[in-house]
Amino acid sequence: MKPHVIALCPAPAVYRCNALKILLQWCRRGTRPGEEMRMIRELDHWIDGKPVPRGTQGSLTISGPRDRAVVARVALGQAEHVDLAVRAARAAARDWADRAPAERGRLLAEVARRLRERADEFVSVEVEETGKLVGEMRGLLQMSADYFEYYGGVVRALFGETINLGAGDHAFTSREPYGVVGMITPWNGPLTQASRGISAALAAGNTVVVKPSEFTSSTTLMLARLCEEAGIPPGVLNVVLGTGPEAGAPLVDHPDVRLVAFTGSVATGRAVAVGTAQRLVPTILELGGKSANVVFADADLDKVVASALTVCTGAGQQCSALSRLLVQDEIHDAVLERVAGEMRARTPGERLAPMTTEAQFEKVLGYFDVAAQDGARLVAGGHAVTGELAVGRYLEATVYADVTPEMRIFREEVFGPVLAVTRFAGEDEAVALANDSEYGLVASVWTADSARALRVASRIDAGQVIVNGGRVGIETPFGGYKSSGLGREKGFESLLHYTQLKTTVVSTR
Repeated sequence: MKPHVIALCPAPAVYRCNALKILLQWCRRGTRPGEEMRMIRELDHWIDGKPVPRGTQGSLTISGPRDRAVVARVALGQAEHVDLAVRAARAAARDWADRAPAERGRLLAEVARRLRERADEFVSVEVEETGKLVGEMRGLLQMSADYFEYYGGVVRALFGETINLGAGDHAFTSREPYGVVGMITPWNGPLTQASRGISAALAAGNTVVVKPSEFTSSTTLMLARLCEEAGIPPGVLNVVLGTGPEAGAPLVDHPDVRLVAFTGSVATGRAVAVGTAQRLVPTILELGGKSANVVFADADLDKVVASALTVCTGAGQQCSALSRLLVQDEIHDAVLERVAGEMRARTPGERLAPMTTEAQFEKVLGYFDVAAQDGARLVAGGHAVTGELAVGRYLEATVYADVTPEMRIFREEVFGPVLAVTRFAGEDEAVALANDSEYGLVASVWTADSARALRVASRIDAGQVIVNGGRVGIETPFGGYKSSGLGREKGFESLLHYTQLKTTVVSTR
């Protein structure tokens, strides 16, 4: 069947157009039984409140992870598109910064309302591009809306302080926006990652130029259009599409970008940091992880098993995945048996999403070979899915046992549904194993001994430690130690990172 082409940017509110819906219904009636109509999205840049055609640079064809069918063609931006977007953001910066925080907050709350209202559209598009399970994506859509609602409210609490210098002088501090923020977001969570950074940056009074991953750009463009429909002025939020070298690097290097926020791999994060260091520009880096899930013998095993299975969320394509399961000797075999059984039951396609990109699919397959070469014991999974689902990028949920610190699957971020299980004898060994990593993003501790729980949590080098399944949310700051990054996203702390502190001293003498 010939694919149907839809241009995402040029037609306003394309997915809500009644005439288009009627046309789509008519087209579906014309398909053969069991055949799904394909819509290929044509994605162009969104700059200063309008679509900007790709010009002569051409486009990149993107295939969906569930069946590798073409889903989008993405404009390949260059330095000229970045410059156009930054100039638009700079022109809009003063008016946006001068607006009362309460006014900016009301607009962000309206974005949240509209996101929830159009949840089905956003979920459908992102599921097609990322392969996420529908249920998981619905939760992420609500989280994305929550970010705008949260920062729209707490920005009213962004206060300065007064400083007592004695009679005759009045000193106070204030928090001001940087101006233009350059933001580069990853392919594994395009809507949530964009919403997390954009909502905080806009609440603080900055304007934003965002470059989403070229593999998952659609929902970021949809979000930018929705923000303008909600009343956010043109130029405040701009989207430049393309690859890292051609569009991301010019954004990092642009002289009018005063803060850069990047989420992605450690290698690229280091390159971003080198670029911003040359210009002495502050940088927020949310990078990789190889997070430890530390289980002591007195832990609640039902909850431990459920925690271990979170490595399958998003097919393990999340930096916070608890991909190292460290288990005390006394319960090691029992935990391993239960976890392996549950992992085998994670049916790909139904309860396990595919790999989003072809490169990631091949990377995880490569780690199966690496684990075997290093001597890890395969307990469950370890293969690409065969049969009908082989048309997509599906892998089995995988568990390795007898994993030692020298092995690459212990040390390196696999970014897939792969769990490395290691045993330990006592508390000191558990902490040493947890910290034996270049990463320090997240950790988890399970024990009925509250004193030990707090003691171990305080000794683990990680930006976020979860004890006995404690719940985290958009209010809790998120970021890493060591190679896992710089700065914090989420929570009130994020607002502080998106502002700079000014001290003003007035003489009253």
